[in-house]
Amino acid sequence: MSGKLFVVPTPVGNLGDMAPRAVETLRQASLILAEDTRTSSVVTRHFGITTPMQSYHKFNEHTATTPFLEKLKAGETIALVSDAGTPAISDPGFLLVRACRENDIEVETLPGPTAFVPALVNSGLPCDRFTFEGFLPPKKGRASRLGELAEETRTFIIYESPLRLARTLAELAAACGPERPASVSREISKLHNTTHNGTLGELAEYFSANNPKGEIVIVVSGKTEKSAGPRVHKNKYRADDADNE
Repeated sequence: MSGKLFVVPTPVGNLGDMAPRAVETLRQASLILAEDTRTSSVVTRHFGITTPMQSYHKFNEHTATTPFLEKLKAGETIALVSDAGTPAISDPGFLLVRACRENDIEVETLPGPTAFVPALVNSGLPCDRFTFEGFLPPKKGRASRLGELAEETRTFIIYESPLRLARTLAELAAACGPERPASVSREISKLHNTTHNGTLGELAEYFSANNPKGEIVIVVSGKTEKSAGPRVHKNKYRADDADNE
C-alpha cells in the first residue's frame, strides 16, 4: 500500500503562526523533507518534533525526487516543508507533487502561511482579481516579462530580494509608468514588518535611498486602476513574538 505526501506550510516569520495540525503532521510523518534542514530545525526544535529530516531543495530535487517517490511507494508518510511559507510557491516541491500524482500517490496540502496574501491585503490595492508572478527572470526574458506585466489589468505580485529591490522598482516604473500605485511589504509577520505604499516612481526613489532588509513582496496595481497612489508612508505591524525577528 502506498504512503502519502503531506505538503506542510511553515511560518514566514512568527512561529506563533504554526498551525497545531501542521505540528501534529510533522510529528507523525516518518520523514520530513526540508529545503534547508538548519532552517527547519528551528521549527522542529521549537515544537519538540523529533521526526528524521533530509534535504530536498532546488539543487537536488531533480535527482532526489525518484528515491523519495520510492519511499512513498513503499508505504512511508512524508512531510514536505520549505524554509518558510507553503512549499512549491516559489520554492521546491512541484516536482515531487507531480511525481506523486503521476504515480497515484495521495497528496494532501495543508492550509497555512504564505507571504503574498498578507502583502496583497496590506497593500490596499484591488484583491478581488490578482496574479502571482513570483520572482522575475534575473536576465533572459526579464525585459519582455516586464512589458507583459505593464499590460496586466489585474493587481500583480512579485517576490524580490532586498539587494535587487531598488532596481526592480525602477524597471517597473519605466515599464508601467511612474504613477502606477504599488506597495512594498517586508518581513511579513515578524517584529519589524513594514508596508510602504506609493507610486512606483516614489517607491523606487525611496528604496534607492533606504536599503531594506528581509524578504520583500511587491504588489502593483493593474493597468486599468485609475486612482492616484498615496504619498509614500509606512505602516508598522508588531508581531507578538519578538524572538522570531
